Amino acid sequence: MLTASRAVVPLKAFLVVLFGVLVLFQTMSLPGQFAYMAKEHPEDAYLRWPATAVTVFWVLCVQIVIVCTWRLLTLVARDRIFTEASLVWVDGIVWAIGAAWLVLVGVLLYVGFHADDPGLPLLLFLLTTGVTVFGLLMVVLRALLRQATTLRTDMEAVI
Repeated sequence: MLTASRAVVPLKAFLVVLFGVLVLFQTMSLPGQFAYMAKEHPEDAYLRWPATAVTVFWVLCVQIVIVCTWRLLTLVARDRIFTEASLVWVDGIVWAIGAAWLVLVGVLLYVGFHADDPGLPLLLFLLTTGVTVFGLLMVVLRALLRQATTLRTDMEAVI
């Protein structure tokens, strides 16, 4: 079985790759895609910059989650995960998910009120539900981490 300490290094390597790909998306792919869409569909060209800003913001939120996860993995590797320092990084994840969720709900409402076809609003609703579940799961995991940190602190005080 793969132990946590042996999984940290490969996980960090994949986080670096994911972060790099997201930077490419943020700087090249997404702006280029929306420029192309504006050129091909001039009637929707007014959405180019808002769509670019929103998607780049979502990628930024994912990058924040990656950085916070990296820091948490560092704490795991140093056997310091059950400390107050880890809660700061989990808070960063929760806030990034919350910010992304808020913008996603705004996009869902905008698209829902302006859509001719139910496909995109349903897809956005599914995505919103998934992000909601993930965000609430992180809140529960944060509470569990706080309890474990308190227990470890109490155990160290006794020993």
